Amino acid sequence: MFINNNKELIDIAKLEKNWEKVDKKFLENAIEKAIAQIDRNIEYFGDSFQSPNTFSNIYKKMDNIEWTDGFWSGLVLLAYEYTKNPKYLDLAKKHVDSYYDRIVNKIEVNHHDMGFLYSLSCVAYYKLTKDEKAKEAALLAADNLASRYLDEAKFIKAWGNMNEEENYRLIVDCLLNIPLLYWASQNSNDLKRQNYYNIAIEHFNTSLHTVIREDGTTFHTYYFDPKTNQPLFGKTRQGYSDDSCWARGQSWGVYGIPLTLKYAANDPKLDKDTLAIHQKVVNQFLNNIGLDNVAYWDLIFNNDDTHSRDSSASAITVCGLLEVSKFLDSQELKDTYLKISKSIVYSLATKYANLEEHLGSPILFHGVYSWHTNKGVDEGNIWGDYFYLEALMRLYMDWDPYW
Repeated sequence: MFINNNKELIDIAKLEKNWEKVDKKFLENAIEKAIAQIDRNIEYFGDSFQSPNTFSNIYKKMDNIEWTDGFWSGLVLLAYEYTKNPKYLDLAKKHVDSYYDRIVNKIEVNHHDMGFLYSLSCVAYYKLTKDEKAKEAALLAADNLASRYLDEAKFIKAWGNMNEEENYRLIVDCLLNIPLLYWASQNSNDLKRQNYYNIAIEHFNTSLHTVIREDGTTFHTYYFDPKTNQPLFGKTRQGYSDDSCWARGQSWGVYGIPLTLKYAANDPKLDKDTLAIHQKVVNQFLNNIGLDNVAYWDLIFNNDDTHSRDSSASAITVCGLLEVSKFLDSQELKDTYLKISKSIVYSLATKYANLEEHLGSPILFHGVYSWHTNKGVDEGNIWGDYFYLEALMRLYMDWDPYW
């Protein structure tokens, strides 16, 4: 690999460019431009959902069948929180009905992405309105996620039927799915559901020492022996190679780890090295991003390469830096993370955000879905849109995460 493996932040000055320009007025302007695009997309999509990525910078209309649909619902609810306009709640309620139907009828739910789907839609809507149907849909989704837990191996199986040995693996993305289990354990009187907290902790601890390498870089996926349940090896499906570092996967680590700290920071069952490992994950991301603080789609690439950026990875990372700051003792490190977060947001808002006014367009340009399959390369993607607006909201106000 050509990854810079220095475990400390090697050039803080480079990372702290233009942060002072991100003031309240800057954030309001960026948020309002994003919400204007949400409004155009509501007009364009109506009650339907969006494809995971754009095609020539336009999303396609789809039913609620993808793993990514929750990001659109999350955007609608963020727009409501900023504006307090009830039209967004009205659409979100229609979404809740769709998610309820999806989980009850088991429509495209044979995978672990229940958190991406239901935390940003039904959990969020329940937090804002106390709607019981939203709560029930989210709890059923948590049941579905928990059913993928392999007790002897101590991890949640990512994809495929539970009896398929070839898919005996976890993936780094699941760090953002397990908050649904923590939430369910706190919001149900059912003893089985209250145990979901322990399932999430076990999966988290397993992930920390498998899918995250010793140097703080990440694999996309990690395989286990289906007969002995012992960890075997890491591979990639989305990154450049098995020994490189997929940027979005690294950002899932940056954000996913503090989301477990949110629920379990003081739990002795939590791996004692969690914060130290997280700092290595953060440093590896920040030491290997582009000169404008936006990552290439794999961290193996640098400023001499012509490969595409993945703007979504940097947006996700901002959310992780701001979340983990709640658990840090060092004020100096908190201040550093805040300045870096503002610097990244400045670059995203001024160089990557959509300033056009087309129906169906993304909020954030220059993302990568899947380079190997030429899917969504240098296009918008719906998670990039969501995490960009979440990052803006985190900087603008004291925002209660949906996760």
